[in-house]
Amino acid sequence: MMRRAFVVMFAMFSLAAPAFAATIEGIEFPDTLTANGQDLIFNGGGYRSSFGWQVYVASLYLEQKSGDATGIVAADKPMDIKLQITSVMVSPNEMKKAILEAFEKSTNGNMAPLKAKIDAFVEIFKELRNHDTYDFAYIPGKGVEVSRNGAVSSLIEGLDFKEALYGIWLGDKPVQQELKTGMLGK
Repeated sequence: MMRRAFVVMFAMFSLAAPAFAATIEGIEFPDTLTANGQDLIFNGGGYRSSFGWQVYVASLYLEQKSGDATGIVAADKPMDIKLQITSVMVSPNEMKKAILEAFEKSTNGNMAPLKAKIDAFVEIFKELRNHDTYDFAYIPGKGVEVSRNGAVSSLIEGLDFKEALYGIWLGDKPVQQELKTGMLGK
């Protein structure tokens, strides 16, 4: 009788525990998440380092797994990039500067058509703190819904902006090749 009760309790707790697809630098990433009502699955993830310092970990969630970076960047489908800050050494101004440089690379130096959208986007980092979590959820036909610590802060319209943003990590000139490879699940 005791054994049966233990088995039942173990099964209940196992079902209640969230499933994690990966642990990257001590941060657990769920195997699924819901973004704007759409269920997405963990595709891959990794960490961004700069001058030997780990800056953040990032993960990519898609409708179905894919290793096709070009296809992901261009796709007009629901997806999400989750980014968690992991360093106290990163200031809001440094993060803004790094993101602007990454957009410059992602757009091949042609940021002008997206300037207003990029300016609005970098403002989300004005109160950046260690352990902050950001979600950049693409909603087809609308744009990128930007959240900080679970609270939606803005919607930046357009597939063009999503392509430039996702290109930071998955484009031909990614911010870090190892991170791109990890996000593609390779």
